[in-house]
Amino acid sequence: MVFEELQRLEKLAEQVARKVRLLEQENTALKNQLLSYEERMREKEEALEHFKNQIKISKIVRNIPVENKESAELRGRIDNYIKEIDKIITYLSE
Repeated sequence: MVFEELQRLEKLAEQVARKVRLLEQENTALKNQLLSYEERMREKEEALEHFKNQIKISKIVRNIPVENKESAELRGRIDNYIKEIDKIITYLSE
C-alpha cells in the first residue's frame, strides 16, 4: 500500500513537472511576444513623431512666400519630400 501511494505521488510529481515545463515555455514565448509588441509600439511612436515633424515642416512650407521661381521650386521639392516620407510611414505602418 505504501509502495502504491509512492508510485501515485511520483506520477503526480511527473505531471506537475511537465506542467511547469510547459508553463515555462509558454512564459518564454509570451515574453518574446511582449518584446516584439514593445518594439513595434516603439517604431509606431517614432513614426508618429516623424509625422508630427512633417506637419510642422508642411506648415512652414505653406508659409514660405512664393514670390519668385526659386521659392516655388523649393516649396515644390519640400512638398515632394513630405509626400515621399508619408508614403514610407504608411508602408512601415502596415
